[in-house]
Amino acid sequence: MPPEELARLAVNRNVLAALIEAALGALYLEHGFEAVRPAILTAFADRIDYALTTYVDYKTVLQEELARRGRSVTYSVVEVEGRPHDRTFTCAANVDGEQAGVGRGASKKAAEQNAAREVLTKLASE
Repeated sequence: MPPEELARLAVNRNVLAALIEAALGALYLEHGFEAVRPAILTAFADRIDYALTTYVDYKTVLQEELARRGRSVTYSVVEVEGRPHDRTFTCAANVDGEQAGVGRGASKKAAEQNAAREVLTKLASE
């Protein structure tokens, strides 16, 4: 591999994240969770706190919940309103091909998050 390619990979966030994940996985497999737990909690304390208190990725939570149930989700844009600089998107969360939730937002991503949240709310009441 050319040196310039190695230099580019050495600063690529995705490559570094994969490297850390592989190293932590190897340590976990070799020593068990309790041995690596303190170091992981210390190293990722800020990110853990952020994840617990600030942002919920409803799409990921929904995808994981549905996977446990042997089901899947896709998203589709139902409607786009407004001028190009001030749009509102309406997206549907389709579970196993059927519309299960609808969300609105200022971006497709936000609308999909809101649709996923609606589906999660319905699943919690089942």
